[in-house]
Amino acid sequence: MEDKTGISNHGVVVSVRGSVVDIRFEDRLPPIYSLLHAGADNQIAIEVLSQLDAHRVRGIALTPTQGLARGTVIQDTGGPLKAPVGKAILSRMFDVFGNVIDRQPAPTAIEWRNVHHAPPALARRSTKSEVFETGIKVIDVLSPLERGGKAGLFGGAGVGKTVLLTEMIHNMIGHQEGVSIFCGIGERCREGEELYRDMKVAGVLPNMVMVFGQMNEPPGSRFRVGHAALTMAEYFRDDEHRDVLLLVDNIFRFIQAGMEVSGLMGQMPSRLGYQPTMGTELSQLEERIANTDTGAITSIQAVYVPADDFTDPAAVHVFSHLSASIVLSRKRASEGLFPAIDPLQSSSKMATPGIVGERHYALAQEIRRTFAQYAELKDIIAMLGLEQLSPEDRNVVGRARRLERFLTQPFFTTEQFTGFKGKLVSLKDSLDGCERILRDEFKDYPESALYMIGKIDEAISANKDKAKPSAEMNHASA
Repeated sequence: MEDKTGISNHGVVVSVRGSVVDIRFEDRLPPIYSLLHAGADNQIAIEVLSQLDAHRVRGIALTPTQGLARGTVIQDTGGPLKAPVGKAILSRMFDVFGNVIDRQPAPTAIEWRNVHHAPPALARRSTKSEVFETGIKVIDVLSPLERGGKAGLFGGAGVGKTVLLTEMIHNMIGHQEGVSIFCGIGERCREGEELYRDMKVAGVLPNMVMVFGQMNEPPGSRFRVGHAALTMAEYFRDDEHRDVLLLVDNIFRFIQAGMEVSGLMGQMPSRLGYQPTMGTELSQLEERIANTDTGAITSIQAVYVPADDFTDPAAVHVFSHLSASIVLSRKRASEGLFPAIDPLQSSSKMATPGIVGERHYALAQEIRRTFAQYAELKDIIAMLGLEQLSPEDRNVVGRARRLERFLTQPFFTTEQFTGFKGKLVSLKDSLDGCERILRDEFKDYPESALYMIGKIDEAISANKDKAKPSAEMNHASA
């Protein structure tokens, strides 16, 4: 390919070691991050990561290197890796190079932009801390998300991470006129295909973009897919002035890909085999997710914690960037309390009186205290039964159990499985409901009346409907 001077720049492969390729250029040495091509249809892509001397560069292959040999001619594209941006990318699925992978024709009227961007300048960033309302009661009340912030979603397999992400996409698109971008880093292709189908069925695909660097792809490709997704997100924030919800699954795989690249490049590893540049690489990605004067990119990132060790360097570095942590509990999922968010382990830096207000803060603290007391009493209940508790403790248990059920919620994206109609609940209604339960207004209501409802008033109407038939039956028997 020709560069700006109109002269094409060619090199020759000197050595190939797995994904690491050394190339010799006689005329001009390509700059760092330049994209090089080889093969009959330019099917092999290599990114320059270091310049070894006046004539040689070392690059990492973003595609498999089968068929690459010494002496193969390499072509300099004259620029870095680019990602497609524009309205035409909505509802489509891409790989790291911007190729469509959804078996539809390639979009037209798109622009290509460099994936390597500096984070927005401090002068452009918004200094206001705003809450990002999700419409999901338990998150908005106990772990509010930050608009333009980053939230971590911690949980094992089968506890509802993907369902929660899907619901947030639905609420963001349907009620906030935003755009959602799903970035799969080291995803299994099965998960990507399932997510695409679920999004299509839920009807949220028209305002969504999906980018995948799958598990079977080389580390160079998985390492760059996050940058490609962020470039698309920045277009919608800066050019279209829209709020963007960026979902990353899984941010640990980005660190893992960087570790593989670093090892292949021959860098000296640091603690536990991680790359010495891990902090810098993660910051270069995370700092681009920001709230600016034109819009906000709010990110929710699934985080895998190696061996459940929260002191692992990868977990520690990711934690330092997060403004909220949402922990999913397998125990709550087994009890049917969905979303299965653990209220005592989840936290948010937004939950302070200065940001959410005195009333919200006090309510959240009282809810946590009630749940903590209930957790302590569970052992006594299991051994001696509820009857052995003092009347005061029994009230605490009743409140906690009603709160647990009120904080469950039917999702729009699971309507076809559960038969419950999806509900979006405003923060005001969520707080009102919790406050009224804590004041014992629903002490005489059965716990089931509060399960899988939206606003608290639905419990009153549901209870009336249940009470009517029984009253009629009593009248008839009399």
